[in-house]
Amino acid sequence: MNRSAEAFYAAREFLVAHREDYDTAYRDFHWPEIDEFNWALDHFDAVGADPERGAARALWIVEQDGSEAHWTFAELSARSNQVANWLREHGVARGDRIILMLGNQVELWETLLAAMKLGAVVIPATTLLTASDLRDRLDRGGARHVVVGGTDAGKFEGVEGDYTRIAVRGAPEGWLDYADADAASTDFAPDGVTRGSDTLLLYFTSGTTAKPKLVEHTHASYPVGHLSTMYWIGLQPGDVHLNISSPGWAKHAWSNVFAPWIAESCVLVMNYARFDASSVLGVLDRCGVTSFCAPPTVWRMLIQADLSGLANPPKKVVGAGEPLNPEVIEQVDKAWGVQIRDGFGQTESSVQIGNPPGQRIKPGSMGRPVPGFPIVLIDPATGEPAEEGEICIDLSRRPLGLMVGYAGDPERNAEAMAGGYYHTGDVGSRDADGYITYVGRSDDVFKASDYRISPFELESVLIEHPAVAEAAVVPSPDALRLAVPKAYVVLAAGHEPTEETARSILEFARANLAPYKWVRRLEFAALPKTISGKIRRVELRGRETELHGSERETDGPPSGEFVL
Repeated sequence: MNRSAEAFYAAREFLVAHREDYDTAYRDFHWPEIDEFNWALDHFDAVGADPERGAARALWIVEQDGSEAHWTFAELSARSNQVANWLREHGVARGDRIILMLGNQVELWETLLAAMKLGAVVIPATTLLTASDLRDRLDRGGARHVVVGGTDAGKFEGVEGDYTRIAVRGAPEGWLDYADADAASTDFAPDGVTRGSDTLLLYFTSGTTAKPKLVEHTHASYPVGHLSTMYWIGLQPGDVHLNISSPGWAKHAWSNVFAPWIAESCVLVMNYARFDASSVLGVLDRCGVTSFCAPPTVWRMLIQADLSGLANPPKKVVGAGEPLNPEVIEQVDKAWGVQIRDGFGQTESSVQIGNPPGQRIKPGSMGRPVPGFPIVLIDPATGEPAEEGEICIDLSRRPLGLMVGYAGDPERNAEAMAGGYYHTGDVGSRDADGYITYVGRSDDVFKASDYRISPFELESVLIEHPAVAEAAVVPSPDALRLAVPKAYVVLAAGHEPTEETARSILEFARANLAPYKWVRRLEFAALPKTISGKIRRVELRGRETELHGSERETDGPPSGEFVL
C-alpha cells in the first residue's frame, strides 16, 4: 500500500470513528495528502482481493420487470480488468477522453472502473442527450472514444469526428462490440503511475441558466473528496444504499459509485425507464434498503403515496440536488419515524453542507458545513463575511473535494474563484448555531416592493397545501411594486385546475406568509426542467416578462392566470 492510500484510509477511519461526533470531526479532520493514487487500483481492487471483503455484494441492479442481478467487489474488480485490457487493445490510452453514455446497467460501472485503471478521462453523459448535445461534448470535451448502449448508437449518425465507437448490448455495423471484452484477461497491469492531480472526470453541468459548463475533477477531488459524502450519509460496510439518480449526472457518481464504495457498502439501483413511487417503496421493502437518497422532486412524489406500508423503512434517509421543503421532512418523519437529512453540494464539489447522523435537524436548514469544507457567507454588496450572503468556500483552506475548475474557460474560473473564495452562486443564511438555511440561487432571489424575496421560502409554504405537488415562484413584473411573486403550480392527484383551487392555494399562502411575501399571481402548469430534473426558473421569468413586461393597461389577467 502506497503512502497516498494509507493517508486515504486514515482519513476514512477518522470520519468513521467520529460518525456522530460532529464537533470533533469538523475541528480535527484533515484531507489526506494524495500524490500517486488510483482509487480503482489502490482501493477498489484491494477490497476485491481480500477474501472476506471481496465476497461482499458491491452492486445490485433491479430491473423494471422484477428481475435482478448482483456482483461482488471481487467480481467487478476482475470484470473491469477485462474491460480495461480490451479497451487498451482498441487504442484507449492514458489521458484519452471517453464519452460514457449508458443506463443503470453493470457495464456502466465496469467501464468507469476500467477507464480509471487506464488513466483515461470519463465524460459521463445521460441517455437523454440529442445529437447536437453529443456534438458539443465531442468538440468541447475533446473525446476520442464513445461507449454507448446499442439502442442509442443511432444518435451518433451524422456526428462527425475521428472517435472510436463502442456499443453495449447490440453493436450496429461499424461499431466495436463491448461483449468481446469477455475474452480479455482478468489480470491487469497499469502502464504507468496515476497522480491525484491527473484529470479523471469532465462533467457538463445541466445548464439551468446558460450553456452547460465543463467541470474538471481529478483522481483526488471526486474519489477521495467524497469522503465528505460518505460522512454525511453515514454509510458503513453492510449498508444497502439506494440512490434515485440517472447516469450522466454528478449525483450518480456521488451516491452510486464513490461514497458507498469508499465505505464498502452495496450500491442498489433501479434500472427503470420511468419513476414510479409504488415501485420504489416496494424495492425499499423487498431489498432491505438501509440507506436511501433521493432528490426533493422524488421525495415530493413519494409523500403523495402511502409511506406507511413499509415494514422496515430505511434508517438513513437523505436528500440532495435542490433544497428540501420542511413539509416533506415532516411527512416522512410521521410515516417512518426518521428525519430526512438534507445536504448541499454541486457538480463542482462533493457535499459541502449537510446534516450528518446523530445531529439535531432543524427543518428547512441544510445543516452545517461538513468536515473539510470551510464555508463562508459573503455579502454581495460589501464582499465581506456576513450571516447572510453567497455560500462560498475559503480557498486558503481549499478542500480536496472541490473541482480543478471549468475546463477551457479562464474567464469563468476567474469569476468563480474571485477574492480568495469559490463562489457557489447560491445564497444562504446562518443562525447562531451555525446551521445554514438555503435562500435561493443568486439569480432567483428578487425584490418586490423593495423587499427581498426567496422563492424557496414561498415554495415551501405552497407545497404544504394538499392540492400542491410542486411549485416554482418567480418575479412577475408589476407597474406599482416593480415585481410581485407569482407561483407556477403542479397539482397533486385528485385536484382540478379551477378558480376555486387557485383561490384556496392563494388564501393559504396569504395566511402563512408575511404580507410582503404574498403570492399574488398563480398559474397551473408543468414546470420546465433541465434533463437532470432541476427547475428552469429562467424560462418562467422570461415568460413573465412576455406576459407582464409592458406597462400598458390590460382588461385583466392573462388567460389561465389567477390573481390575489
